[in-house]
Amino acid sequence: MSKWSLEQASEWYNQYQWFVGCNFLPSTSINQLEMFQSDSFDLSTIKNELKLAKSLGFNSLRVYLHDLLWNNKQEFCKNFDEFLNATQQYNLKPIIVLFDDCHRSNPASGKQPLPVKGVHNSGWAQSPGYKTVKAIHDGNYEEVERLKNFFQEVLEKYSKDKRILMWDIYNEPGQFGNNENSFELLDFAWKWALEVRPDQPLTACLHGSVGKDIIELNKKNSDIITFHMYEINKLEDTIKELQELNRPIFCTEYMARAFGTTFAASLPIFQKYNVSCYNWGLVAGKSQTHFGWETIIEIEKKKKENLYLNDGDAIPEPEMWFHDIFRTDGSAFDEKEVEFLKNFLS
Repeated sequence: MSKWSLEQASEWYNQYQWFVGCNFLPSTSINQLEMFQSDSFDLSTIKNELKLAKSLGFNSLRVYLHDLLWNNKQEFCKNFDEFLNATQQYNLKPIIVLFDDCHRSNPASGKQPLPVKGVHNSGWAQSPGYKTVKAIHDGNYEEVERLKNFFQEVLEKYSKDKRILMWDIYNEPGQFGNNENSFELLDFAWKWALEVRPDQPLTACLHGSVGKDIIELNKKNSDIITFHMYEINKLEDTIKELQELNRPIFCTEYMARAFGTTFAASLPIFQKYNVSCYNWGLVAGKSQTHFGWETIIEIEKKKKENLYLNDGDAIPEPEMWFHDIFRTDGSAFDEKEVEFLKNFLS
């Protein structure tokens, strides 16, 4: 099977209204594994936080899976179905992400690490992780069958599921030092995805991925064009450049207050060009993405000093939040920002 024609892509997008949403991780989870493993799956918090998303006027989400979840597929599918039912309850159609090259490179299932205090995404897990990505690049295919089973079985099981909006097959391939090593796994992923050819569109981002060959592979195969942009001075020009591909465009990551991609600055641009958009983060929690990227360099030093957040500890706050919108008690970092969102999206 092949990618969608321009007509198919346009017809699909035209049946919907503009999508505005967020990259979603419940505040009680440090990463994708903690979100969906049964000993930490927190449906009550998920529902409360989806209700907050809906209150803003959001109609979509972007959510990450992890290949290690498939080691206990029955457990995962039960939890994932409950999550999808909750998204349906609040009319929030999710984009589902399968692989990811960002942050911690040695994922393991089971109990996840405690958050390192004041460090952005201190426990977010690459999927499958640098070691596996590099092995595949070097011609060691020991893990390929396992990854293919996860990837294709998820796609096959949910290929006609109307609760799911789109499949984002690989987040930011090449990031965090993976570089061109990710090309081989990405190439496999596109072949696996097109063999299944789900009813929903397939994508992987252009801006946000690393390496010319990787970006070209995503451009060649994506039904829908997606990109990431955190810098306001590049946003409009990037959209204009991507419009030349004549396909619907989604910005699947944006909103870093320090770089000017605030809601007030970004949403009018997205609306002007009919680009659907997903800010990073909703409720500031264990992932601590309300702290800036620069805090990542402190992770090893803070680990040595035993500066961890224990369960029940208050979530620390920087003076200016980087991502995220709400605290765990439902109060907003910036009430005026929330007011703007509700008015703009009403």
